[in-house]
Amino acid sequence: MKEIRIHARAGQGAITTASLLGYAYFLKGMYPYAFPHFGAARMGAPMNAFVRVDTRPVRLRSQIYEPDYVLVMDPTLMRGFNCFSGLKENGVAVINEKDSSLLPKTNAKQKIFAVPATDIAMKTIGRPLGNTALIGAFAAATAELDLDTLIEVIKKRFSGKAQQGNIEAVKQGFDFIKKIR
Repeated sequence: MKEIRIHARAGQGAITTASLLGYAYFLKGMYPYAFPHFGAARMGAPMNAFVRVDTRPVRLRSQIYEPDYVLVMDPTLMRGFNCFSGLKENGVAVINEKDSSLLPKTNAKQKIFAVPATDIAMKTIGRPLGNTALIGAFAAATAELDLDTLIEVIKKRFSGKAQQGNIEAVKQGFDFIKKIR
């Protein structure tokens, strides 16, 4: 079983991110389970979303404490929370951050990638919602999903200008990581 933990603030698209990732895994023939966890339901409050995926139906319903992958949609969360708590020894983290020098140090086997997802979103979507760029970066960093599957998922979820902007955001997030690898 693979487990993904998403750190964000309410309103940044973490639930949509989990849903899109879950659907992409479903299209691969896997069994995903995506769900949110949040306290006070207000915009800007710290929250998490989670995705579990396996080759068999997922029955486990608890939060994810030892993720294989971590996505951080808002880097300011790293100041007050240990977003990397429990990240597996060979884990991968993808952070919405312009400056890779601000990334925390991890063990030698863990990989952390910085991607300017909000900047990509502003150029492609016109709004500071970097979740689809982060999904593209996740796919490139982990090789868990391919770009064509992500584009198919975006086409099912969005329409019109939002669809085109999010497709471009996914592509740019994917390409950004491919260039630095």
